[in-house]
Amino acid sequence: MGKEVKTNAMRILEKKKIPYELVQYESDEFIDGVHMAEKEGIPIHQTFKTLVLEGKSKEHYVLVIPVDREIDLKHAAKEVKEKSLQMVPVKEITKLTGYVRGGCSPIGMKRQFPTYIDTSARDFENIYVSGGRIGTSLYLSPEDLIKAVDADYADLIQNTMR
Repeated sequence: MGKEVKTNAMRILEKKKIPYELVQYESDEFIDGVHMAEKEGIPIHQTFKTLVLEGKSKEHYVLVIPVDREIDLKHAAKEVKEKSLQMVPVKEITKLTGYVRGGCSPIGMKRQFPTYIDTSARDFENIYVSGGRIGTSLYLSPEDLIKAVDADYADLIQNTMR
């Protein structure tokens, strides 16, 4: 693969002395997190995706949820103290975050937005999140991810038990 090119996410973790493992896979275009995890043989339930949403207040939020689950927009809005939330359109992701769809990391965006990690991440010693480009994932503890982006835990996913 040649010389490793660091992403903003990796640089920030290293600057903060936060340990992580780099997982790289061959991919030139977006593939969803479930297929990426299957392709790489990593546990789907430990793999998290990064969503960027806009609140009614026009504030942006970064929500990190399991790749095989859907966000509960109503409940998530309540958790972040907004009247409502909506997904940022894909065509606006790069301009807003500096990352492309499929390579959007919660770490190292152009601007640090309020970030929330689904409480299910607490079930794992380590989780996988995007490393800041397609084909790159980071394996780190949820607590270290919280430290890296000053995040909080929140109940964000659809739950049939609610």
